[in-house]
Amino acid sequence: MESGPAIFAGMVFCLFGGGLLAWTVTRARQHRPVAQGVSPVASITVAGLVAMISLTLGAWCLTRL
Repeated sequence: MESGPAIFAGMVFCLFGGGLLAWTVTRARQHRPVAQGVSPVASITVAGLVAMISLTLGAWCLTRL
């Protein structure tokens, strides 16, 4: 019974992190802003870190099954 929420949370974290990472890389390669009104280097760095943290949390949740 307890594996259901862990699977759900892990998948949500992984999907969000993967989507954010793909979106950030796509925007950076096109030389378009990741966040309006923010330094491009800072916005790419913060978005990349949040994506990696989310993917790490998703993997951690999925290893707790």
